[in-house]
Formats: sequence, structure tokens, C-alpha cells
Amino acid sequence: MAQEVTNNFAQALNELMGAVGKIGQVQVDLLSSLLNSAAAAVEPLSKNASELVGGVANTAVQAMQNIVSTISPGK
Repeated sequence: MAQEVTNNFAQALNELMGAVGKIGQVQVDLLSSLLNSAAAAVEPLSKNASELVGGVANTAVQAMQNIVSTISPGK
């Protein structure tokens, strides 16, 4: 009888630890998925932002060149 109780307790404890392990694994998987999604979202945004900054810089350079060519005497 005592051995039967011990076996039932051990089995219940093993099942509890398995459930806790699965819950922990689900949380790790969820966090990993969240980080991957965030990285996937940031990548195109950063690319577009860098292209925008490059475009603005090129426009500013062209505007300055036009101003300088207008101010400077013609050949």
C-alpha cells in the first residue's frame, strides 16, 4: 500500500514537472517568435529609412549645386 502511494506520488510529480517544462518551453518559443517578428519588421523599415535619408541628402546636394551654379558667373 505504501509503495503504491509512493508510485502514485512519483507519477503525479513527474507529470507536474512535465507540464511545467512544457509551459516553460511554450514561453521560450513565444518569446523567440516575438523577437523574430520584431526583427523582420524592423529590417525593411530601417532599409527604407536609410534610403529616405540618402534621397534627402542627394536632393540637398543638387539644390546647393544649382544655387552655386546660379550665383557663380557663367563661362
